[in-house]
Amino acid sequence: MKELTRAEVQIMQELWKLKKGFINDILDLLPGPKPAYNTVSTIVRILERKGFIGHKVYGNTHEYFPLIEKKEYTKFMFKGLLNNYFSDSMQQMVSFFSRDKDLSIQELEELKSIIEDEIRQKDIE
Repeated sequence: MKELTRAEVQIMQELWKLKKGFINDILDLLPGPKPAYNTVSTIVRILERKGFIGHKVYGNTHEYFPLIEKKEYTKFMFKGLLNNYFSDSMQQMVSFFSRDKDLSIQELEELKSIIEDEIRQKDIE
């Protein structure tokens, strides 16, 4: 899987929301100032060549749909971030974000609760 450009991610974000749609459907969801129809169409074709999007033909028009799930791409990007910036160390990453974001006590407690739930799940397995 390849990393997407900012414009490609923006198009994929909208297509993931839509599940399937035409160029105009994607264009309608994009924030202003909106890119030209041809720009969106070009990006969609690039995404299709990269294997992220498929299409169905209806006469002269194409309906597009994601071939890669958002969760799958997020996992791919997260692994790259973890490996490239935190030496593949989850502890380093969590430490960095908890300190850099200056998390509140409530946010830290919520993270602690999530981690404790994961520990309980691992104990059950």
